[in-house]
Amino acid sequence: MRRLNQNLLESGFAFPADVTAPFLADKLPEKVIQFGEGNFLRGFVEWMIHQMNTQGKFNGRVVAVQPIPEGLTSVINEQDGLYTLLLRGLQDGKVKECKEVISSVSRGINPYTHWDEVLKCAENPAIEFVISNTTEAGIVVDASDRLAMTPPNSFPAKLTVYLFHRFEFFNGSADKGMVIIPCELIERNGDKLEEAVLQLADNWNLPAAFKKWIKEHNSFHNSLVDRVVTGYPREEAKLLADQLGYNDQLLDTGELFHLWVIEGPAEVAKRLPFAEVGLDVVWTNDMTPYRTRKVRILNGAHTSSVPAAFLYGLETVGEMMDHAVMGKYVRQVIYEEIIPSVDLDKKMLVEFADSVVERFQNPFIKHYLISILLNSSSKFKARVLPSIIEYQQRTGKLPDLLSFSLAALLAVYKNGQVEGGSMRAKREKNEFIMKDDAPVLEFFAAAWKDFDASRAGALKVAETVLGNSAIWGQDLNKLAGFTDKIADYLYQISNDGIQAAIAKLVGGGKDCPC
Repeated sequence: MRRLNQNLLESGFAFPADVTAPFLADKLPEKVIQFGEGNFLRGFVEWMIHQMNTQGKFNGRVVAVQPIPEGLTSVINEQDGLYTLLLRGLQDGKVKECKEVISSVSRGINPYTHWDEVLKCAENPAIEFVISNTTEAGIVVDASDRLAMTPPNSFPAKLTVYLFHRFEFFNGSADKGMVIIPCELIERNGDKLEEAVLQLADNWNLPAAFKKWIKEHNSFHNSLVDRVVTGYPREEAKLLADQLGYNDQLLDTGELFHLWVIEGPAEVAKRLPFAEVGLDVVWTNDMTPYRTRKVRILNGAHTSSVPAAFLYGLETVGEMMDHAVMGKYVRQVIYEEIIPSVDLDKKMLVEFADSVVERFQNPFIKHYLISILLNSSSKFKARVLPSIIEYQQRTGKLPDLLSFSLAALLAVYKNGQVEGGSMRAKREKNEFIMKDDAPVLEFFAAAWKDFDASRAGALKVAETVLGNSAIWGQDLNKLAGFTDKIADYLYQISNDGIQAAIAKLVGGGKDCPC
């Protein structure tokens, strides 16, 4: 079996014409230690570093530290850090594919068997940057972690031990601090990681001088990442191997779109010159507008459209976008209601919205609606409810489609039977399993229990559900006209069906950019 490694490259192997052969980076120094070696980082950060290396702007490689006992370290080392990245999707309405062999990873380290190698990296003055992606739950303090563990359990503890070792090795030198950029999908991820490191320093009674060094000579940067990385293409693996002429166990796939917003000063941006090679990396002193734009438009469009599309009988985001009625629904939600609710530059919002629509249409990503429905109530509170409230504040009226989206979400729970941490429910074509927190599922099941399909019954359901401040963070019955509007939509959905209710809504709407 052929491996994608340096031996293959040096043997004179001819890559297919549509594959960008690797930039031979084996002589470049290690400059980045990365906690995480999964698909996302390899399809996002490593790809970006590779682009800088090919243009001579960074000239450094990544040491990837495996975050859990089971991981990809052995495969990474077998392939000399090399792997093929396949990016594909729509660009200006046309299908585009890019295949490239990425060479920015020097090696992988399994800290559960070679913790000493991780600490050895702390002694390398050339390693100046820390990148991480250890899942949303990764930036938490584990009270059971100890300084002497080899290694500690949590990522913040591993990082704290790493930094303390570097502090001691270089005698607290001011110029040996690290630039630390977490990619975990939590708000203010850099701030939270710094807090965790300082908390662990207190828990372990580390010297005050170390904590001073952390605060003054290391920089923790909040960041926002945006790219769908679909990972190893199991269903296509054999076909792609035949096309490539080699077997790549680390083959990674993703969409063309990418965006990385990092809070940080110009001097740090100069050390990581992503933008100089044409990458969409934004350095800013306040990432709030970018986060608001992503949450409200990208995430909000998903959350506000998927319940209706699922009840309509569709299965994937692609089907939803291509559907004559639901495709119009989604576009009207974005351009006519979400964008007018956001107090940011309209051109910035519309450009991002255009990219979102194109991303939703990506024929290479099969994103199932039932997966997006997971934990929908908390997603709605964070992603859609602010648009409803601010739309009313800005226009003096409630948004029709965004309000309908909540009614559609409530209708998903209708006639559901709670079974442990899930609910067995029905739509017209089949049964399905809805997953959410057990108390939330039990609440919705109880709210629908005595519904009799009458207008009064719909009003009772609406009043009950909207009044649950534990779910929504406030009593939504106090939002002027909202209870009656939700009740009207619930009545229509229950008596006329979801398809007729949606057709009535979008049929009278003006055309929107598509």
